[in-house]
Amino acid sequence: MLMHAVPGGPFDSERRVSEEIKRNLEAKYNLDKPWIEQYLLMLEGIVLRGDFGPSIRLSDYSVNEVIAQGFPVSAALGIFAMVFALSLGLSAGVLSAMFRGSLLDLSFRVLATLGIAVPNFVLASVAVILFSFVLQWFPSAGWGSLKQIVLPALCLGAPFAGYIARLTRTGMLEVLGQDYIRTAYAKGLSTRQVVLKHALRGAMLPVVSYLGPATAAILTGSLVLEKIFALPGMGSHFVEAALQRDYPMAMGMVMVYTGLLFVMNTLVDISYGIIDPRVDICLLYTSPSPRDATLSRMPSSA
Repeated sequence: MLMHAVPGGPFDSERRVSEEIKRNLEAKYNLDKPWIEQYLLMLEGIVLRGDFGPSIRLSDYSVNEVIAQGFPVSAALGIFAMVFALSLGLSAGVLSAMFRGSLLDLSFRVLATLGIAVPNFVLASVAVILFSFVLQWFPSAGWGSLKQIVLPALCLGAPFAGYIARLTRTGMLEVLGQDYIRTAYAKGLSTRQVVLKHALRGAMLPVVSYLGPATAAILTGSLVLEKIFALPGMGSHFVEAALQRDYPMAMGMVMVYTGLLFVMNTLVDISYGIIDPRVDICLLYTSPSPRDATLSRMPSSA
């Protein structure tokens, strides 16, 4: 609806075509019909055949073919970036909470803030200059080898690592003040055992909540990073489809993102019950809100 509301169309460009050719092209892609009818025809193709239709701007390519070619690249980049973000974010968050108020804590908090605040294209530009041209450790562009994945994955995962570090630190500080943690220390358990076996599990809940939409966002790739590192992923198609009024391509990209978001949020809800046995997964779907679900499990005296 938004794309149809914007003035112009996919065949209104600097290269003007005759009205007859324009009418034939619009008829080929059903653009001569009302937008609600176009939507229903597209919905029919998606639901019944799993077909998003042909791309309007990329001749001889269907939307399914573009997604099939670009998604594995964006997914591989996203997986490496998420592994890096989780490894760095969890480690930094736990250490920051354990040494609260120390110089180490301050350093990690500053780095987390920088990771969130610095745009990824700035970080990517600095990384290319430093690691590709000065140190010559990694190539500056391309796709196909592990070395070519490292730099874009680090730049893509840096903001997520900052968020995860802050969430982990907050969760750890809250959990470390609980009675069962003091009981674990009183039993003679080492700090390592208390943190890894008891505290970290409870501190992971806010991180898990964040990972649902974050994973969907990171798997769909980054337009800027894919442009800088010349990666053949989905990012460029995602934005170009909107700019060039490629309606089937835009719909296909949005559907892929929506599907990922739905799947990841469902996995987050399921993981709640695994991480915290007190959480009843069924109540997450039957209660009006997680807060109401929590209140419904509390005794009346509370």
